[in-house]
Amino acid sequence: MIRFLDILSFLFEWGYVFVFFWILRTFLTLRKNRPMRILAFALSSLLACVIVYSNDFVNLFGTLLGFAAYVAVFYRGRWMEKTAAVLVFYPAVIAVNYLMQDIGSRLFLGMTGAPGDMDLGWTGQQYLISTAVHTISLLLRLLFWLGSWSVLRSYLAKITSNLTTKMWMLIDVLMLAPFIAIFTIIYFLPEGPAIVYPICSASIFSSFGCIYLASYICNSMQTAYRAQELEMQRNYYKDRIRDEERVRSVYHDMKNHLLLLQAQAGNGQEVQRSIQELKGQIQEYENYHHTGNEFLDIIIRDKAKAAQEKKIDFSAVISFEAGSFIEPLDISTIFGNALDNAIEASEKLSEDRRLITVRANRVRDMLVIIVENNTLSVLTEQEGTTKNDTFVHGFGLPNLKNAVEKYDGHCNKKLENGMFTLKIIIPIP
Repeated sequence: MIRFLDILSFLFEWGYVFVFFWILRTFLTLRKNRPMRILAFALSSLLACVIVYSNDFVNLFGTLLGFAAYVAVFYRGRWMEKTAAVLVFYPAVIAVNYLMQDIGSRLFLGMTGAPGDMDLGWTGQQYLISTAVHTISLLLRLLFWLGSWSVLRSYLAKITSNLTTKMWMLIDVLMLAPFIAIFTIIYFLPEGPAIVYPICSASIFSSFGCIYLASYICNSMQTAYRAQELEMQRNYYKDRIRDEERVRSVYHDMKNHLLLLQAQAGNGQEVQRSIQELKGQIQEYENYHHTGNEFLDIIIRDKAKAAQEKKIDFSAVISFEAGSFIEPLDISTIFGNALDNAIEASEKLSEDRRLITVRANRVRDMLVIIVENNTLSVLTEQEGTTKNDTFVHGFGLPNLKNAVEKYDGHCNKKLENGMFTLKIIIPIP
């Protein structure tokens, strides 16, 4: 029986190590070197499974130094992010391991009345009870970290990529409270479980609460930025629609006036040349993109003009009458971000390879949008941005995806033979 419990203990302990390692690598980015990753997992067991006793300064301080060195060596990122990882997970690991060890010991001694030192002589039954209590405590620890992972996983990954330096400094300061509390309470109040246990529990929840707080701050600022961006888009396109209506109303009269002047001017070469120049300047309005949606007309016209200025061959075949159920700002988010990314990718190519094709049409009960562009043969698998300021610029594809999913649609991306294809399918209500 003891052998069976030992096997269970081994499985529970390494299961916990894996969960802890996975949580930490979600918060920080591991270095890419494979041997380093394997070594990082192996060494994480020393930190995760450290046994801490009351008044145990060596293990308390040694684990702190080891944790800091481990994060610095095996993980990438700014020092604020690494400091935050230590301040969050060190108190939680120490508190959970201390509670597991101390409560298990008190429970065993209370049940059996055995001497505190096994060298003084334990019976076979006492060994069995000790092993059973230890196994149960390891199972509870594993369940605790699994529960923590299920709660925290939606917050961990998004934090590190979006918080600014000042935000990280604020979060690190807040995290000092549970960090200092767990260190001092275990070292200076060894014989007061009525005080130690609640403070250990509070430190754990405070540490994890800081993760939620950081995520909340990040989401709030992103939401504020998105709202500001969408408001600017809305005002911009309202102005553009008014300008387009005015220009298009003038165009027809202007064209008739030029035809009349041309007829009256006879063969005057200077006059004819001036008329031809004027006709060329307004020619672009004759080839106006009619998509079936006035708002989308403006977007396509703007992006086509931007592509022309960057010497990109731009082609649009769009029938968007069926897309009237999509809100104007979502149309802007979908087409604007898709075409901005295509233009940005095309700029990196030689002029003879710069090509963007946009197609949109109704296919049965689906609205299908396809954006294709030539691109570099190798792309990074990220949905953010290649720009340095990820907090300001990192919302393009995620915003597009959110706008599509708002209408129960989905996006597919494909890179094949130097051609990047973005395919969007949205069901028509």
